[in-house]
Amino acid sequence: MFPIRVRNAANLLESIIQDSAAYFTSMNEHFRGYYSTLSSTELTRKRKKSERKPLVRSFNELKREARLRRKERETVHEITLQPPENGLLVKDLVPVAHEVYAARSELLSSVSSIVMSVAIYVCCLCGEVHIGHPPHKIKTCNITGSRSSKEHCWTRGAMEHVLPNVGSFHLYDRIGRAVSHNEQLEVDRIPAIVELCVQAGVDILEYPTRRRVFPVSCIAGRIIDFERRFPKHDSPGKDINPCGFWYKNKNFSEDKFSLDVHADHIREIAVQGMKAWEKMCAGTSKLMQKYAVQTCGYCSEVQVGPKGHRVRNCQAYKHQMRDGQHAWQEATINDLVPVVYVWHVQHQHSGEPLVNGLKRYYGMLPAVVELFAQAGAEVGNNYASLMREDIAVPEMDEEKWVV
Repeated sequence: MFPIRVRNAANLLESIIQDSAAYFTSMNEHFRGYYSTLSSTELTRKRKKSERKPLVRSFNELKREARLRRKERETVHEITLQPPENGLLVKDLVPVAHEVYAARSELLSSVSSIVMSVAIYVCCLCGEVHIGHPPHKIKTCNITGSRSSKEHCWTRGAMEHVLPNVGSFHLYDRIGRAVSHNEQLEVDRIPAIVELCVQAGVDILEYPTRRRVFPVSCIAGRIIDFERRFPKHDSPGKDINPCGFWYKNKNFSEDKFSLDVHADHIREIAVQGMKAWEKMCAGTSKLMQKYAVQTCGYCSEVQVGPKGHRVRNCQAYKHQMRDGQHAWQEATINDLVPVVYVWHVQHQHSGEPLVNGLKRYYGMLPAVVELFAQAGAEVGNNYASLMREDIAVPEMDEEKWVV
């Protein structure tokens, strides 16, 4: 009788442990998603040059996955891969890729139209950006070669200061071998978000990619492709301009969504651009949950695909120890779509610049959102904590009375 009771108690304890583990796992995933949404709207801390980017997953988790893969390679058996690891497309994400590509085209067109009416300033020393006229007088230029007063040296900016372009090598076969150092001039570099859309199902004639019909197999950790190398219906050189890299092709982002610029339509363009920005960021996050993107832990290099390239062009902290190779790790949306934060101007038509003495009362916004906000678009609730509109900015003579 006693052993039976012990066995029942042990089974009950085991079931309680399993239920509690499942509960905490689900809660961990819930809070992970919650904090990821919070981090997308919070200001990112400025890293030091010798500091590595924060990892998406901890080192212990990465080591655990590496040990599991090592054990799987010891036994010779076929491992079933799911899309897109097996070379096939994720059918549910193909419409999302087209939406992201269309939203990016509309966003570029909207920004290019609004920069003609809203002034953009950039510091020629530290690279800080300000949206609107006149530029602020906040003394935050603290780099080598700057003025002793830490005031910025402003010059007129352009569209690339609002939307920085992050390039990536275009891969004809996303699960093939990585780009070597000697092939860096032979492989095209395109915007990373466009490369992500291409790998997720968008077809562009200038940048062909291999679409598999049959999945690849993974046996003992090695990828084996039983499909023909170049099927009959696959012609990678078809409809490609044979001119060299010095030939400037038409920008594929300018083909669609061309908008006419009128003074009374600026606000409508800004509203459309704000929607395109939110749609592009939301769609990119969905794509990155399935399609891997790699980034260097010390520099801004990005490679879309399951692994990084082998080009030795890293000039970041201790690159001599790595022979110029990048320290690849899992990327986030901030690596693929970098956000440039600028000071938020609440009173746009006052004509008075932001002063240094009241900088702790000012809010900040991404440069794209601030550009559309000054053009007349409404800012969503996701940026309410950054704008700090609930704080009344005092006058200079009232600062000492503020608690």
